[in-house]
Amino acid sequence: MENASMDTELLTVLGIAREAAEIVRAVYRTTFAVEMKGPNDPVTRADREANTLICARLAETFPGVPIIAEETPPETAAEARKMVQNDRVFFVDPLDGTREFADRNPEFAVMIGLAVGGRATLGVVVMPESGEALCGRVGASSVAFVEGPDGVRRPLRVSDQRDPSKATMMVSRSHRPRLVEPLATRLGVRRVVPCGSVGVKVARVSTGEAEIYVHGGTGAKLWDTCGPEAILVAAGGRFSDLDGAPIDYAYGGLKLENGLVATNAALYDTVIEAISALS
Repeated sequence: MENASMDTELLTVLGIAREAAEIVRAVYRTTFAVEMKGPNDPVTRADREANTLICARLAETFPGVPIIAEETPPETAAEARKMVQNDRVFFVDPLDGTREFADRNPEFAVMIGLAVGGRATLGVVVMPESGEALCGRVGASSVAFVEGPDGVRRPLRVSDQRDPSKATMMVSRSHRPRLVEPLATRLGVRRVVPCGSVGVKVARVSTGEAEIYVHGGTGAKLWDTCGPEAILVAAGGRFSDLDGAPIDYAYGGLKLENGLVATNAALYDTVIEAISALS
C-alpha cells in the first residue's frame, strides 16, 4: 500500500468521507423523519447534514474546484454546464441508498468522486455500517484499496472470472430495469443478487464478490457513478454506458442518459455484446 500512502489527495478525500459517514451512522441510530423530494426520491437529515459537511470540507481543502452534490445541485442547466467546464469537478452523493437507509437496511454509502477532463479519476466510497472504505485513483500509477474500520488497508482487484454462468450479477433492489432478466438469461448468469445503492453494487464488483452490474434507463445521476467508477477502473474493472461508450462527466447534464455497465475486465465485452443483441 505504499502508493496509497503517498497519495495525499486521495487520503484527504477519504478523511472527509469518513467524517461524513460518522454523521450518517449517528443519524441511523436515531428516530429520523423521511421526506420525499419527488416520486421514489426520499431524503433525510443524514443526507443533508453529510452533504453540508462534505461540501464545506471540499471547498476549504480544494478551493476553486466546483462541487456538484445531490442535495445542493446546480439550480439551472446553464449553471451545470458552466461548472463542468472546469477541468476538475467533484461529484458528491452524501448518502447513496437513502431508501435502504430509511428501511434500516445497511446497504448505503457515502460517496465522493473527482472527474478530471470529464473522466472519473478519483473515488472514495464509505459504508457507514461496516466501516469499510473503498478508494481508488486512475492514472499512470493507478491505486485501489479497501480500508477496514481498523485502518488496515488491502489492495482491491476485480475477479478474473470469464464464465458468465459462474458470475454474480448485482441488480437494483428497488429500481430493477426491464433489461436485467433477459440479459441474465442470455448470459446464462445463475446468481442474481438484489442490492441497494449504486455505490455498494459497484463496490461488490470492485472487491471481486460479483462480476456484473448493469442498470438501464436514465435514473442514475453523475454523483451516483463518479466515485464508484474511479474505484472500479483502478481495481482493473470496466465501466461505460450500455453501448460501451465512456461516461462523460463534462457533457453538461446530470443524468446518465444511457444506463451503465460495470464489470470485471474479463466479462466486459461479453456483457456489451449481449446488451447489443437484446436492443
